[in-house]
Amino acid sequence: MKNIRHILSALTVLLIVVMAAGTIVEKYHGSEFAISHVYGTWWFIALWALAAVSMGVMLVLRKAWRQPVVFTLHLSVLLILLGALLTKLTGQHGEMTLQPGVANDHFQIREKNESREVTLPFSLTLDHFDVVTHPGTRSPSDFVSHLHITDDGGEPTEAIISMNNILKHKNYRFYQNDYDEKGNSVLSVSHDPWGIGVTYAGYLLLLGSLVALFIVRNSKFRLLLKKTSAKAALLLSFMVIGCGTSAFSANLPRTLPKESADKMGQMYVQYKGRLCSLQTLAKDFTTKLCGNAHYRGLTPEQVFSGWVFYYNDWKDEPIFKIKGKNVQKTLGINGNYAKLADFIDTYGVNKLDEVVVSLPMGDPKRKEYLMANEKFNLIQMLYNGELLKMFPHADSSKVVTWYSQSDELPLDISEIEYLFIRKQLSLCQEYVVKGDFAGLNEVFVKTKIYQEKYSLGQVPSKAQYRAERLYNRLTAGKWLAMVTILMGIIFFAIAIFNLGKGRELNRHVRRIAVAWTALLSTFLALLFVLRWIAGGHVPMAGSFDSMNLLALSIGIITLLLIKRHEMALPAGMLMMGFVLLVQMMGGSNPPVTHLMPVLTSPLLSLHVTVIMIAYALLFFIMLNGITAIFIRLTQRQKLSYMERLQDISQLLLYPAVALLAAGIFIGAVWANISWGTYWSWDPKEVWALITLMVYLFPLHSQQLPIFQKPTFYHLYTILAFLSVLITYFGVNLILGGMHSYA
Repeated sequence: MKNIRHILSALTVLLIVVMAAGTIVEKYHGSEFAISHVYGTWWFIALWALAAVSMGVMLVLRKAWRQPVVFTLHLSVLLILLGALLTKLTGQHGEMTLQPGVANDHFQIREKNESREVTLPFSLTLDHFDVVTHPGTRSPSDFVSHLHITDDGGEPTEAIISMNNILKHKNYRFYQNDYDEKGNSVLSVSHDPWGIGVTYAGYLLLLGSLVALFIVRNSKFRLLLKKTSAKAALLLSFMVIGCGTSAFSANLPRTLPKESADKMGQMYVQYKGRLCSLQTLAKDFTTKLCGNAHYRGLTPEQVFSGWVFYYNDWKDEPIFKIKGKNVQKTLGINGNYAKLADFIDTYGVNKLDEVVVSLPMGDPKRKEYLMANEKFNLIQMLYNGELLKMFPHADSSKVVTWYSQSDELPLDISEIEYLFIRKQLSLCQEYVVKGDFAGLNEVFVKTKIYQEKYSLGQVPSKAQYRAERLYNRLTAGKWLAMVTILMGIIFFAIAIFNLGKGRELNRHVRRIAVAWTALLSTFLALLFVLRWIAGGHVPMAGSFDSMNLLALSIGIITLLLIKRHEMALPAGMLMMGFVLLVQMMGGSNPPVTHLMPVLTSPLLSLHVTVIMIAYALLFFIMLNGITAIFIRLTQRQKLSYMERLQDISQLLLYPAVALLAAGIFIGAVWANISWGTYWSWDPKEVWALITLMVYLFPLHSQQLPIFQKPTFYHLYTILAFLSVLITYFGVNLILGGMHSYA
């Protein structure tokens, strides 16, 4: 039995190393190369088969059926691996193109550099294909194929395929994949009657076993739970599952008064494929130019309105924040800020255009020039009208299109609409010149009324509108992250000092830290809810949203753990601060947008939530390890305290691994429903699996005695957290793939 255990451990380590190497191979050679040379090879499949056989032998030798939960838990893993093997051996995955009115009874399977044709036992005929858009925009909300199925000798049957709405017929599954300008629909086809069924059975058995693990008597988890030092920590973790000044000139460029600018920001505009208040556009506009939502005490609306109505003042304002010495040298500026005139040479040509064209695609400097050029192009977009699509018009079919003043208007537009669209901005400019801001405010109010009337009500609801405007006002910058990090460092130093002296944290210091953590968590929760209301979907699809959820999860867990684990407070503050800082540096608060249709599935929201909570719990396990090692180095006689911390880590590890496993298979089900494959060997999928396997070792401390030693256990959990960091940050910023948010 000992030899089998060592073989299984060695195979697990080998699989981890091979999969990690596979993600690097994919980075440099592409996904098809990685699949054909690593993940799809006979030797890689053989490694998994050997691991499965070794696990089966271990279950038999240990007579694991005497412990039903442990037995079914491991049996579910074997079922999942068997399902994957059946999919590999018997599954078929390909594409078919449907032309309107033309029956098609075959699809293409691409294998390496070749493709082969597979005949279906029935035919599909496309009646018509529709791109469904969000009201009042051209941003797609769904792609729908209306078709009928004809079996041999049978009558045609109508069917509809759309995103997250698949067609199942005779063990074939059809997914909406793509379309072309001719109205043809491209479907993904999957024929996997054995693999999917066995894999899903494994998922269900795994879910049931994980639930039973926490409620069955005399399990390792329940024994740990009986220890007073750890009971509160785990109970609380389950509760969580339920629940700059610059040296510019002294004079400001002219702009609208704050009240008038605010009125302007209350109008609607079509921006980034959705309808929102102009305040959102102004905020993104200002942030893009100077790196901050506010500029020299001016609101975003004032900055935006300044560029609209006082161009001559603002063209000489050094508002453009320029990163990169090469770009600064090209523009001829000293420092980090440029004015609009710095971009133009003596011939009236943008200095950056020629440089961008001359630099090769892979040159790191090219990105710096593109980022700077984007700021200049933003001003051009403002003055050519591309940014100000503010005027709705409904055609005879009641389809609403939003126009800017400079757009070519449709021939069927009424005279009232035509005059309003063409004259509105000129009228505003006239009031600005006169200094009649009361009259200007009235024009803004009437424009909003016009928008609501002629858009046929296709504007955001009052709740969405108010939520987004409040969100725009509340959004903080990097200062919030920096303050949280600074406070975390201060409190961490105080806690470490007191721990070394054997004293508890000062009561008043503790209250300040708790209050800040509670306020920050409440603030993050409010932002989460506001983005949810404004966007009409749970905000979890991108890196900004998932990092916000991770910071919120850490904050809640911190507040729930501090009674039993004093070091959780300063460490939790530090972690929240760093997460928020990375969030702000990565996206600097992107706008609320419509989701891609495939991302609207509730399974995605559940998948991200479960994974983020698992990561937060794994962070606190790592924190326990750091605290324990510090005690080991400073107070060697306090081995009992290290053991208590180990109990807490072991107890937190059960829900952490359970949530991570659940999150992975929920994501697999979502992927299978969305595009027909539950595992694509994407780098983030692979590293999530690696993380799960890395944390399986300390869960098996009875079979691996070295994990019963507190010092080794804590060192391992510290190093193991590197896999979490790679899964999130490494994939996002370096490895890439479908799940990359960078």
